[in-house]
Amino acid sequence: MIAKLTGLLDDFGPDWAVIDVSGVGYLVFCSARTLAHLGVRGDACTVFTQMQVSETDQRLIAFASAAERDWFRLLTAIQGVGSKVALAILSALTTEELQRACAAGDAAMVARAQGVGPKLAARIVNELKDKAGALPTAAGTTSLTATPAGSANSDAVSALQNLGFKPNVATDAVARALDDLGEGAGLNDLIRVALKKAAG
Repeated sequence: MIAKLTGLLDDFGPDWAVIDVSGVGYLVFCSARTLAHLGVRGDACTVFTQMQVSETDQRLIAFASAAERDWFRLLTAIQGVGSKVALAILSALTTEELQRACAAGDAAMVARAQGVGPKLAARIVNELKDKAGALPTAAGTTSLTATPAGSANSDAVSALQNLGFKPNVATDAVARALDDLGEGAGLNDLIRVALKKAAG
């Protein structure tokens, strides 16, 4: 069982990365949050991993923190939550936000994640309500991608990705645009300034 990888970020895509560990490239699947945490090609990185094996597939899932991996394990133990849905939830919410949502029974917050309907969100918070307080959260791994789906920040990141920018480039550009414009910046202004940052 591979529990952790330390190496160089060799390549990445919308939901995957290749980490070069002493000349061996490990293909890992990960949330948008973990991708943003990895940096740019050639950067040194460490990820915590979980092997997923099914009848038709086996894949290595990577996480920026052990806390994120713990939450992934909890989520995938729930009926109807596969690895894709669990990663979508961990892309939309930080571990702190997920913990708060489960503790408060806030299904609407969990339903922000792509592919999570109201019924599934309700099942998740109900099943994890009692476990939420006992799990650690990953303070310090939060980046701009921690913004709720549907907010101007995440919409701007999504817009840049749709224009062909890589997830971490889009995230960094929007973060820098936000520094210039302030937290209350409108979506159009945010996209306009972020585009300049990304292209610069």
